[in-house]
Amino acid sequence: MLVKVFGSAVYGVEAITITIEVDAIAGSQTGYFIVGLPDNAVKESIERIVSAIKNNGFERPRTKILVNMAPADIRKAGSAYDLPIAIGMLAASKQMADDALADYIIMGELSLDGSLQPIKGSLPMAIQARSEQFKGMILPLQNAREAALVNNLDVYGVTHIREVVEFFYNKESLKPLVVNTREEFFENQQNFDLDFNDVKGQENVKRALEIAAAGGHNAILIGPPGAGKTMLAKRLPTILPPLSLQEALETTKIHSVAGKLAMNSSLVAQRPFRSPHHTVSDAALVGGGGIPQPGEISLAHNGVLFLDELPEFKRTVLEVMRQPMEERHVTISRAKVSVDFPASFMLIASMNPCPCGYYNHPDKECTCSSIMVQRYLNKISGPLLDRIDLHVEVTPVSFTELSSTTVGTENSSQVRERVIKARAIQTERFEQYPGIYSNAQMSSKLLKEVCTISHVGANLLKTAMERLNLSARAYDRILKVSRTIADLAASQDIRPEHLAEAIQYRSLDREGWAG
Repeated sequence: MLVKVFGSAVYGVEAITITIEVDAIAGSQTGYFIVGLPDNAVKESIERIVSAIKNNGFERPRTKILVNMAPADIRKAGSAYDLPIAIGMLAASKQMADDALADYIIMGELSLDGSLQPIKGSLPMAIQARSEQFKGMILPLQNAREAALVNNLDVYGVTHIREVVEFFYNKESLKPLVVNTREEFFENQQNFDLDFNDVKGQENVKRALEIAAAGGHNAILIGPPGAGKTMLAKRLPTILPPLSLQEALETTKIHSVAGKLAMNSSLVAQRPFRSPHHTVSDAALVGGGGIPQPGEISLAHNGVLFLDELPEFKRTVLEVMRQPMEERHVTISRAKVSVDFPASFMLIASMNPCPCGYYNHPDKECTCSSIMVQRYLNKISGPLLDRIDLHVEVTPVSFTELSSTTVGTENSSQVRERVIKARAIQTERFEQYPGIYSNAQMSSKLLKEVCTISHVGANLLKTAMERLNLSARAYDRILKVSRTIADLAASQDIRPEHLAEAIQYRSLDREGWAG
């Protein structure tokens, strides 16, 4: 008897429906065969499936069982096909009802006792199932809340293969899971464990991070060990504008595909903060693998990618970020497949000013020569530095500030209000420019239209370029940052004081900064 069960495969952040045909062929030959380009994990599933069937009182099929996974030219990977293959085998051997199998997407990994283990990518699978007008989806209970975000699709979370078999005899045995997406999303948006007022002093750095958040600018924090660079960077997501529902859905899809969502979770409500170790590989950062998986830059989509101790990262790792930082997405190509992952993130980096860490320290003496300092800074290439708008020097906090019992001057919610207002101005400004949402994304052509400065401002910028020996690449960055500063001040024009503040954030462009 031939039956068809429907599953799903994830490529990139999208899903493809897989038809699993199971044929029980009567005759003297027995055995189990899987065709349709399965990987080793799918081939090994037969042993798990047969054990799960036997251990739950079902009869092991004694005929030849042929499983075809179509389309046959797409590689099938992972253990999530255990459940649909098992259901197909039971239906083909007439041990369960099969009249409604065509209405459901079924996915899940089986244990030997028939219980189900969680899978990856259930959200894009559910979106694809709805688009192809399936009635419902059956998957492990741990993934059900994530899939239930999709409306107009009945999502059933199950813990055991027996529940699935019983469901096809009696549809009332399981109830579809209902999730109030909007209520949960808005409830969890403001639940931060960190706050800007935890940080004593460092008002100039807080101001720089506010500017970065308001304009979507990349920033680098330079200072000695223990000055608070990491502490400040970790609090940046608390002042970023809240995720929209569309952004949250995009972010959740990526984390679902990568298997990074917590069990029984639904939408990602807060902007992601990713902080990979400096030993990270190229593929781990941008994505890769035989069937490409998202890397750290995609997991940081709509959020922050924090690279601590930037010069310690391999140069090749840093250079592969250059194109995604400009294009806001990354394409991973392999011999048989090419997938796109979104990668619109804010890069926040930190570094010591020299190998010993105490160059320009007010109290401690640096033991590095000027050549050693320059060589350390040269680990960061010019093209990468060109894509970082704000260079912020972080100085140690004095004992008086550190021992103060008073909290910081402002909390994150107060700063966030100003950032949201500045982003609203930019949203209106770039309404007619698709793909541009913040000042940091402006092209050179758009920069000339948006960032006009007065004669006084032009003279100030010219003087700064000449006296501070700023490089030519700093010019556009200064204009973008000054536009954001003007937006924070609700000013239609870029005034000289806005330019003056932007100029001070180009420390690493100054010739002789390291002696």
